[in-house]
Amino acid sequence: MAKQLRVQVWNPAGKHRVVSTKPMPGTRWIGLLTAAGCRVEVCTENKTILSVEDIRSLIGTQCDGVIGQLTEDWGEELFAALRKAGGHAFSNMAVGYNNVDVDAATRNGISVGNTPGVLTETTAELAAALTLAAARRVVEADDFMRAGKYEGWIPTLFVGNLLKGQTVGVVGAGRIGAAYARMMIEGFKMNLIYYDLYQSTRLENYVTAYGEFLKSRREVPVTWKRATTVEEVLGEADVVSLHPVLDKTTYHLINKERLALMKKEAILVNASRGPVIDEAALVEHLKENPMFRVGLDVFEDEPHMKPGLEKLPNAVVVPHIASASKWTREGMATLAALNVAAKIKGYPVWHDSNNVEPFLDENSTPPLACPSIVNSKALGLRIGGKPESKL
Repeated sequence: MAKQLRVQVWNPAGKHRVVSTKPMPGTRWIGLLTAAGCRVEVCTENKTILSVEDIRSLIGTQCDGVIGQLTEDWGEELFAALRKAGGHAFSNMAVGYNNVDVDAATRNGISVGNTPGVLTETTAELAAALTLAAARRVVEADDFMRAGKYEGWIPTLFVGNLLKGQTVGVVGAGRIGAAYARMMIEGFKMNLIYYDLYQSTRLENYVTAYGEFLKSRREVPVTWKRATTVEEVLGEADVVSLHPVLDKTTYHLINKERLALMKKEAILVNASRGPVIDEAALVEHLKENPMFRVGLDVFEDEPHMKPGLEKLPNAVVVPHIASASKWTREGMATLAALNVAAKIKGYPVWHDSNNVEPFLDENSTPPLACPSIVNSKALGLRIGGKPESKL
């Protein structure tokens, strides 16, 4: 039997019991849930990742909804437990949900919420930061200074890569990939090559327009190219940033053979999902090619790194912080809470999950709708919600 986990309770007399498996940034999300008549229980146990058994104990015998995290394994066992406890609402505090068995949730009549629309710029900025840190060897130089090794300026000290005028490759030109591309193109006048199953007309038009602007100023225009294969991107780009979804087709998308196609001094960035890269193969490639650099926010066996990665000076590694800006994390908490609160109240699903801004304005009450439910169609949930309808 699992031990009782520590929780902090808001609105003890609330009609609907909602559990959050982790404390989340900000307080607005708590206020929205309590205003909807919910008793909010936040797990404060000093444990980074809760087990299935832990979460079952939190659900207990009566629970209307749960806000979970992407580090948790939400499958048949947990959704069956939530249904048995009378619950019918769950939300991941993440835009991705590869930790969630959506079919199992649907079988148990439970909605699965996610938090799109607030991570785009923040994640793209972190990918850009990793690019710069790798290109200019910032972490190596920082370590060098802190170790007291700097004795004066040397022409060959930490020589890195110039980004201006080089080619940036983007694999997955969705919202985050396109935002990253725009940052690198406008910030460093890089040319673009991208691969995506779908044509990114908006991104192409943006690069074309920016190229025309540069020409009008008698500067060299930027260019774009849509690649027909991932291999084409890897072979041509000086920097490659990965932004695909994680599924069977993208697992180990970057493997030993594809790494070998990249330029010897290329930079590889991943702020999407860890298993997109064969991390063991990457470690060997970094060892064999000391001028090849990588910036990683995610890892194949998170929170662990493959052996040897931590020792490599040509790898910049950070602990899954792509969404870790105050505005974004508080926005994610707000959307997750509203996915649960609105479902409990019987409100419809918001008509446009790509536009969640009406839910994020702290100076007004949010619409009467669930911001984003990924299995709304399978559950037959109503689609609706208008900006003038408030919670």
